Amino acid sequence: MKGVLLVNLGSPDSPEPKDVKKYLGEFLMDERVIDVPLWARTLLVKGIILNTRPKASAAAYKKIWWKEGSPLIVLSERLQDKIQDQVDLPVSLAMRYGSMTIKKGLQELVDKGVDEVFLIPLYPQFAMATTETILVLAEEIRKAHFPNISIQDLKSFYNNTNYINVLSNSIEKYLESKDYEHLLFSYHGVPERHIRKRDITKSHCKIDGSCCVTASPAHEFCYRHQCLEVTRLVAEKLNLKEGSFSTSFQSRLGFDPWLQPYTDRTIERLGKQGIKKMAIVTPAFVSDCLETLEEIAMEGEEIFHEMGGKDFTTVPCLNDDKEFVDLLSSWITDWAKTETVTA
Repeated sequence: MKGVLLVNLGSPDSPEPKDVKKYLGEFLMDERVIDVPLWARTLLVKGIILNTRPKASAAAYKKIWWKEGSPLIVLSERLQDKIQDQVDLPVSLAMRYGSMTIKKGLQELVDKGVDEVFLIPLYPQFAMATTETILVLAEEIRKAHFPNISIQDLKSFYNNTNYINVLSNSIEKYLESKDYEHLLFSYHGVPERHIRKRDITKSHCKIDGSCCVTASPAHEFCYRHQCLEVTRLVAEKLNLKEGSFSTSFQSRLGFDPWLQPYTDRTIERLGKQGIKKMAIVTPAFVSDCLETLEEIAMEGEEIFHEMGGKDFTTVPCLNDDKEFVDLLSSWITDWAKTETVTA
């Protein structure tokens, strides 16, 4: 029997410091998030970050927390429910970090008789700290606890024509009544070394402004290329004029070089250049979360206003948008028609 497991990033159980600390500890100790030797990661995370950051992060979570719970969890559950209404297979939901574990999600499917799982990482682009860490952990859990099931995964869909159409339609519909001068595509940042580490050619990725637009097998696992390609394809679909849009990367951590330009500095620059009305979309996320609702919609707007900007519009993520639900459901239905793979 076939079933589906949707996997998103995760969330603390509450916006209280103790729960945020527990969540951050699991998240930041992942070797694919902070990819330094264990001793250095332990010193950084447990010795410094977890003694300073949870209180501030908890305050940020409290700003965006809903009555129903964490926005990311609530929105992911809505997506799950709407997909379940459209497909004949069991659909479960799990998170890479937090209490809604991948093990629980797989167990839920196994209890329903599922022995072949279609795992859908809810990330359009591939990255070490998102798609890869989900796939690696899922396989570890399968081997240790569910050796009789098989898992197939949905590949990165950043350049899928139907996805680009859905994303473009969502942006266009939301902005059709808005007046803006510049559209900023803000993606979650990653350290530059992550890009080089996942260069399967070992030589292509130089992050020099040209490698991402030069065809290469490396692009299959290049987060930077995939982000820039989403911007290019959406801009082409929406007929955006050159100079009226740009790409940036948010949420950097630590002192190592991360992908640039940085979102906060880009917002600041646009304000200083005289842009009075800007819109911002966050295509690395399919569900609104702390990084979109607080970091962009609140902190970003504050920066823009401080620089003289007037109107700041944040485009919602796809969330449980009907076209997005229809698209994921169609992919699931197509997969369900394929021949069964023996574990």
